[in-house]
Amino acid sequence: PRCYLNKQLATVRVLKGDPAELSCTVSKDNVTGAWFKDGLKLTSMDGVVFEKKGLVHKLIINKAEDIHAGKYRFEGGDVKTEASIFVEDPPRVDKVLLKNLTSVPTVAKAGEGVKLRIPFEGRWPIRAAWLKDRMELGDDSRIRVDKTDTCTTLSISPCDRRDGGDYKVRLKNDSGVLEIDLKLVVIDKPQPPAGPIKVVESSASNITIQWKPPKDDGGKPVQRYLVERQQGGRNDWETLGETPRSCTSFTTSRVEEEMSYYFRVRAVNAEGVSDALESGEVKAAGKASPGAPDPPQILSASRDSITISWKAPGKSGASQITGYIVQKRKKGTVTWLPVTKVPVKDKKLEVTGLKKGVQYEFRVAAVSVAGAGQPSEPSEPAFAQDPTKSPGQVQDLKVSSSDSTSVTLTWNKPQVQNGNDVKGYEVEMKPYNSPSWTKCFTLPADSSSCRVQGLQPGEKLLLRVRALGDSGPGEASELQACAGAAPVVSPRLLIDDTVKSLLVIKAGDPIRVKIPFEGSPEPVVTWLKDGLPLPSRAVLSTEDGVTQLLLRAAEFSDSGTYTLELGDGLGKRETFSFQVQITDIPQPPGAIRLEENVPNTVTVTWEPSVSEQWEKNLYYTVLKRESQKGLWHVLGDLIYNNKFTFTRVVPGRDYYFRVVAKNDLGASDPSETVQPWRIWKKKAEFRVKTQKYRGVNQNQPPRFLVPLKSHVVVTGSECRMSCAVGGHPNPKITWYKDSRDLSRDPNYFCTNDFGVCSLVVLGVTRQDEGEYMVEASNEVGRAYSKAFLAIKGNS
Repeated sequence: PRCYLNKQLATVRVLKGDPAELSCTVSKDNVTGAWFKDGLKLTSMDGVVFEKKGLVHKLIINKAEDIHAGKYRFEGGDVKTEASIFVEDPPRVDKVLLKNLTSVPTVAKAGEGVKLRIPFEGRWPIRAAWLKDRMELGDDSRIRVDKTDTCTTLSISPCDRRDGGDYKVRLKNDSGVLEIDLKLVVIDKPQPPAGPIKVVESSASNITIQWKPPKDDGGKPVQRYLVERQQGGRNDWETLGETPRSCTSFTTSRVEEEMSYYFRVRAVNAEGVSDALESGEVKAAGKASPGAPDPPQILSASRDSITISWKAPGKSGASQITGYIVQKRKKGTVTWLPVTKVPVKDKKLEVTGLKKGVQYEFRVAAVSVAGAGQPSEPSEPAFAQDPTKSPGQVQDLKVSSSDSTSVTLTWNKPQVQNGNDVKGYEVEMKPYNSPSWTKCFTLPADSSSCRVQGLQPGEKLLLRVRALGDSGPGEASELQACAGAAPVVSPRLLIDDTVKSLLVIKAGDPIRVKIPFEGSPEPVVTWLKDGLPLPSRAVLSTEDGVTQLLLRAAEFSDSGTYTLELGDGLGKRETFSFQVQITDIPQPPGAIRLEENVPNTVTVTWEPSVSEQWEKNLYYTVLKRESQKGLWHVLGDLIYNNKFTFTRVVPGRDYYFRVVAKNDLGASDPSETVQPWRIWKKKAEFRVKTQKYRGVNQNQPPRFLVPLKSHVVVTGSECRMSCAVGGHPNPKITWYKDSRDLSRDPNYFCTNDFGVCSLVVLGVTRQDEGEYMVEASNEVGRAYSKAFLAIKGNS
């Protein structure tokens, strides 16, 4: 920075380590001149060079340090000027380290620890914060943030894939803010390939399978896929081969006809092998063998034989059926035994050599030139015994009692014929309009009642009971029953701590509200939004005393009051209402306008953010900077309108302004002014009114034509206290604060232009608050004027 001094006060702000220059032009070449710092004459100083070129005198600081900050004055000939240098020392990081951090991602392995350490310099104290996804990180079981006076460290142990992403380090002190963007990549073995495994082709000679790449490759590209196979009935897996990363299908010709196989695929990257994606059963096709017939039918039975019949299969294959293989097994066993040594040509067979009283099952398979086809499902089990009559119908079947969820049946034994004793009872039920029966119980022979439970209040159903004998079930007795009415329970919402009265949902996230209730009969559930039916996107479900509202992706129009109503159909209702607020990170404010409605002020107005339409808690922050590349400083925060007036404008300076919209989720992108704002500095016009001649002695004691006035200013701003003094000879002016002489204090600047005296306080702090006094004195007398400076916090 360069500062050309004149008779007006000047301020130079320079970054620590940068050069600075003060220069002053005098009227005569032979003027020697002298430089002063904080009231002391400079003859030499570390890092400072004095130059004189013609009429120009220069003070050059090659590399600004803290010792160079202060009040400078040049005196030479008829020139006496002053300027102040402030050395700014914002946070900074070594340029090589900063380049490495921002240009090369940090890579860590999953399951291991990672430390990101950033040393920094700058004026203390420096606050360090780590952010990820705009949220500041704090300590937890895995993450730790440490800070010393010279560095900050982020430690994650152990890290996993979710820790990868973009991080921001924010270093801040009184001189500025430094933000560092860096990237962390956590690498791991890939996830399993995405399924399911599809069978693209299955024939007698080969099988082709296909899969999808893994959803997460672990941060390293997939190199290849490993394919394995297991044959049905075996425990071991064999490796078939591998495919490159670009190929997600595999064909194997090592198959046997009609053999079952299972396949699994693993993804491989530089970090390891993923878990396996497994297929279901894959069966190799046969050479067009016949299909499976329907289960055989039992035609008759005796003590040592059972006669069965069957039908040809619907698919005979490519060749004509030449016969059938018939197999048998005892009920409860798993081993099938052949009935004949050669295939049976007919579709009926008497199976002999059976053991009396044993239950048997049968199955058949068609045979052609291509081989045997798939076997049928087993037949109904049948006893090898002489024919007997089944038990008769149960007697006096009736409903003895019922309640809202059950029905109790009673009956008497059937009449027994031919010594065929009852072995037990079978109870079945079906809903009134259903075609199929469902078995409820199998009861012992001494039973004469049962209770059917789990019914709905008022449910109508059919029930039947059959006696069981050695030859099978007897004829069923049926009746119609109805569960009794449930006890009347008034509708009531079961609201607990899990049901909130205010839901704040981010746009795009789901809205899911579950509310339990009770009531009998089942109450009528009605959902409303702002007193109207819900939008068509809403999904409502009510089951087992719980009603749920679901909106899969929240929109701003979903904000409002939601009401749940329970009604019993008789006019009795219970309601519950809750608020839903849909929010998001705000949109930027609109265009900024600047106006000077009051001299030496600027009024900043802006178009509101469109987010004001849906965000009730939106507010604005106004910032300014005094050069195109300077640091931004907050002027006003928590502003709930679209207007802000900046009163501390210094004429002649360039100002840039920025407005940001904020809410609880974060801040919008800024809206900024492009052109600088400046109030041109006008030179004060002074008129000297000559005194009327009053005699030879013109001496007059000092007097204050305009006294000092008290001031109230905010911290960080400039304060100028001025007064006008008269007297002859010209009075000497001395400033005091709380009775302390300020003449040699570098934090204050005093000027006296033709009797207009000013004291300027730059960068007001709390320590500057107090009583100020100006003393005017000459050989004739003295005069005083006092004022108070009050400090308030920055708004």
